[in-house]
Amino acid sequence: MVKQVWRLIPYFAAAGNVQMAVDRWLLAQHELGKQLSSLRFYTWSPPAISLGYHQKQYPQFWEGLTFAGDKLDLVRRPSGGRAVLHQGDLTYAVVTSGIPGNRIQAYTKICEFLIQGWRSLGVELSYGQAGRGYIHNPNCFGTATGADLVLANGGKFNGCKLIGSAQLRRGKAILQHGSMILHPNEDLFNQVFGESSLTAVELPASLDQETIINALIHAACDVFDMQVEVIPISDLEWGEVLKFC
Repeated sequence: MVKQVWRLIPYFAAAGNVQMAVDRWLLAQHELGKQLSSLRFYTWSPPAISLGYHQKQYPQFWEGLTFAGDKLDLVRRPSGGRAVLHQGDLTYAVVTSGIPGNRIQAYTKICEFLIQGWRSLGVELSYGQAGRGYIHNPNCFGTATGADLVLANGGKFNGCKLIGSAQLRRGKAILQHGSMILHPNEDLFNQVFGESSLTAVELPASLDQETIINALIHAACDVFDMQVEVIPISDLEWGEVLKFC
């Protein structure tokens, strides 16, 4: 039986509004049947704070923050959830369709590749549980919900959030993207969200970004029973993408 082919877009770093435009464009194209299911990994340069689509309030001082000489961008995500600081993290995005069930069941299915991929790297993850302060916490990584993945290896980092995800549906098409905290600057996180806003997880030194991405690609191929074709964004496609900025 021939496996389904997904588009794998090579990793690149770009400004937050550009990365969100790519995700919006991929979802719109997939909904119209013009684009394969797709998988990609990316980072935000310069660092940015992304706001959930429905997040109305945030501290005014966020608009003037800088890091390493660059102004922190403030970017609106097309998906829901709360604010995420994108510095020292790796973001994944899955755009696909045909996943049966409700929103939570779709989350669970897509998160399987994250759990399996990190397990292959020796890191066990489980689903979080929102605490009482969830609704009032503007920091996505300040608490974990059932849609988030936390460390389950035991030890002092047990229960610490590693991956926060958010989802958007358009018809049968789904965009799910999420941030994996790898090498955060704890002072910056505390400056944005307040003191002790982050428990900086100590991942094994052998887990560089390329190793993590390769493990997650391999897991995605297994979980979604597909094979990937590496297809960079073409110049013509970039012209379309930038209309979504």
